[in-house]
Amino acid sequence: MYNVKSSKAEEFINDEEILETLDYAKKNKSNRELITSILEHAKECKGLTHRDAAVLLECDLEDINEEIKKLAKEIKQKIYGNRIVMFAPLYLSNYCVNGCVYCPYHSCNEHITRKKLSQEEIKNEVIALQDMGHKRLALEAGEDPVNNPIEYILDSIKTIYSIKHKNGAIRRVNVNIAATTVENYHKLKEAEIGTYILFQETYNKKNYEELHPTGPKSDYAYHTEAMDRAMDGGIDDVGIGVLFGLNLYRYDFVGILMHAEHLEAAKGVGPHTISVPRICPADDIDPNSFSNAISDEIFEKIVAVLRIAVPYTGMIISTRESVKVREKVLELGVSQISGGSRTSVGGYVEKEDDEHNSSQFDVTDTRTLDEVINWLVGLGFIPSFCTACYREGRVGDRFMQLAKTGQIANCCQPNALMTLKEYLEDYALPDTKQKGEILINNELEHVPYEKVKNITIKNLDEISKGKRDFRF
Repeated sequence: MYNVKSSKAEEFINDEEILETLDYAKKNKSNRELITSILEHAKECKGLTHRDAAVLLECDLEDINEEIKKLAKEIKQKIYGNRIVMFAPLYLSNYCVNGCVYCPYHSCNEHITRKKLSQEEIKNEVIALQDMGHKRLALEAGEDPVNNPIEYILDSIKTIYSIKHKNGAIRRVNVNIAATTVENYHKLKEAEIGTYILFQETYNKKNYEELHPTGPKSDYAYHTEAMDRAMDGGIDDVGIGVLFGLNLYRYDFVGILMHAEHLEAAKGVGPHTISVPRICPADDIDPNSFSNAISDEIFEKIVAVLRIAVPYTGMIISTRESVKVREKVLELGVSQISGGSRTSVGGYVEKEDDEHNSSQFDVTDTRTLDEVINWLVGLGFIPSFCTACYREGRVGDRFMQLAKTGQIANCCQPNALMTLKEYLEDYALPDTKQKGEILINNELEHVPYEKVKNITIKNLDEISKGKRDFRF
């Protein structure tokens, strides 16, 4: 029985409720009066129920679909402005005991090169990332109690935070590791992580169990209830996501919104981020083997409706996607992207050949971080390396209160400009620096409060003189 506040996975992600929702959406896909009323409600920027969002996703009225895209752009601009948060993944280890059929790290893959970074190797990777200009990392590791115990993860976080190379510093480590215990989540909280991220892959229990035949991850309930335990362990911000293409996209779209609704109802805070990866080529993995792969057009609509349905939530896209697709979804709702990414273990220091591949998936957008920054600036976006909210305690319900009212922009815009200025001074190539300086000067005119604007101008000048790490 469906119960949004239940602690049981099969009650807050209820199969019957999802199927009824999909049937309702299908029956109303051409119901202009209903869809128009849903869009009118969405304009209040208070989000939508999973059922109303499903109707928008299913809508087959061409003019209304254009309205959906237009509204998604307006909502993103209202809450996030034109800021795009930058990050990079850091793969610590690809040892894994699970049998996930879509991931090359699965335990039966005998030809992938297995690697685990030592703390010294982690230091070298972090220096390489700092020398690019990164300030925020997403830490990744396979599930292996022997090779990747929680102590290894905690030691690695400590190492990452300890490294200060030239003007570089990793100011926030987000963590994407397997579902674990409340006790271990408490340890991650004490290690001062940013967001705890865990992808559900698919919310369809039957399909989930077929995709995860062996290993700890095969326990659907334990995995699906992980975010509840993370919050019980004191973690303020969690990030959810599915791997689109593993299951029928409509089902997982509804599932991820029900998960967001559950966290808000049961824990008082919805997800800090939603990730939208798609199945893509990798060692031992052929995406053509998965019959539910989705087109670019459907993918773009998913992003647009998610932005409308959960306007307060950051949306993340990785380098799985092409430059063309990334550009499109940035307009429609994505607010965080990776740049200069490597998905192999130790890949920032040493480039791998095909024979010694340790990557989790193939990178489609292979540009350097500077090329990505140059591209974003050219599109009129502000690349942001800001981590101020985490460090100033604007997390969990405190962040959501500001995000839902749009007030977060009062901090985020000047912080984005100051962190971009740091990047331009320390790492940018001449063309990127020139374009970035012009962008900063233009964007200063849009800082709404004169006092904040004046402080920002003063801090930008101090950054040009060598000082770092200003924040509101």
